[in-house]
Amino acid sequence: MAKLQPVRGTHDLLPEEARRHRHIVETGLSVSGRYGFGEIETPIFEFTEVFERPLGEATDVVTKEMYTFTDRGGEQLTLRPEGTASVCRALISGGLTQSLPAKFYYQGPMFRYERPQKGRMRQFHQIGIELLGAAEPQADIEVIACGADILDAIGVLDRTTLELNTLGDTESRRAYRGALVEYFSAYRDALSEDSLRRLEVNPLRILDSKDEGDRRLIKDAPSFDDHLNAASKDFFGAVTQGLDALGVRFVRNPHLVRGFDYYCHTAFEFVTDALGAQGTVMAGGRYDGLVETLGGPAIPGVGWAAGIERLSLLAEGIAEPVRPIAIVPVGPNGEAEALKLSHRLRRAGFTIEHGYTGNLGKRLKRATKLGARAAVILGEDELARGMVQLRDLDAGAQDEAPLDRIEESLARLR
Repeated sequence: MAKLQPVRGTHDLLPEEARRHRHIVETGLSVSGRYGFGEIETPIFEFTEVFERPLGEATDVVTKEMYTFTDRGGEQLTLRPEGTASVCRALISGGLTQSLPAKFYYQGPMFRYERPQKGRMRQFHQIGIELLGAAEPQADIEVIACGADILDAIGVLDRTTLELNTLGDTESRRAYRGALVEYFSAYRDALSEDSLRRLEVNPLRILDSKDEGDRRLIKDAPSFDDHLNAASKDFFGAVTQGLDALGVRFVRNPHLVRGFDYYCHTAFEFVTDALGAQGTVMAGGRYDGLVETLGGPAIPGVGWAAGIERLSLLAEGIAEPVRPIAIVPVGPNGEAEALKLSHRLRRAGFTIEHGYTGNLGKRLKRATKLGARAAVILGEDELARGMVQLRDLDAGAQDEAPLDRIEESLARLR
């Protein structure tokens, strides 16, 4: 039988990585909670149209990367490639459109069929926030500030740069779209196959191309700023002024666009050079048309998502796991007492490692290998006197301690 391996693009979260993963999730939940975001959890798969309609048929996610299948009932379903569309669907189907603004924090696995990379697998994990029902630039400021605070709490912010851009309102994008079509149409022979397709459907997405030939053309493409109307300029100005007031540093990236069709106005990314070419750790923006695209009312929204795997690679200051106390029985009476003592100490809040077999030397050796702080040795003679041997595995010292007050003795070694 061939050696079993995880499916390509997936991996197991073994205890150490799972601990770092959980730290990211819990830090995000804690910080976003101070901003008033409540936790939401949506299904891992949705009807395909939940993603196909808002993401845009010309996006790489829809055309190349979605895991879509027909279930036994004939329904076409898709493993979620991102979280925003699912949250907006939940807002509609959950009857929450009358209770706005609504603020959500989510976390969980996402799925995209793409080339596995460092920090991005085919099954990957994200945290994210969505603020729905607020059209004001103050919402954008709050969402970005919350993201910065989470990155700071994880120990990542000082190794990232916040890149910021505006995609303008519908009128501005329409004007800019015409300018891009005119410009890139003159270079059809030099555009990549993907960008040629985008030119007909969504030319703004050419600006997101990674093709080297496209990148050379993009450098001289028309500027979005030249096509922004007064309302779009005022909105972006309010966002930048608000970030300045909060001390959230940013740089302008005029070519920054988001990958999905539902974005407008503010677009942003926190990027780093600490992970090589795959530098984005958190990204998002405003998406005022998404809820309406899904069949709901016209509800504005703004949010971001961040890859847990990438954040985990960068995170600092993650607390080490609690060092256990080893319970080491000697003889039949010791074995019987060890089971009861382990249960008692766990209920008292101690982390207990109860070895199941082996002599005294082997069990102590295993305790040291596990990083145990101390060992409680239950010998026959000591137990007959109501005592145990307590060994400090760091100092190497060993003394007798009363069994009925062992919690007090162990508390001093924490």
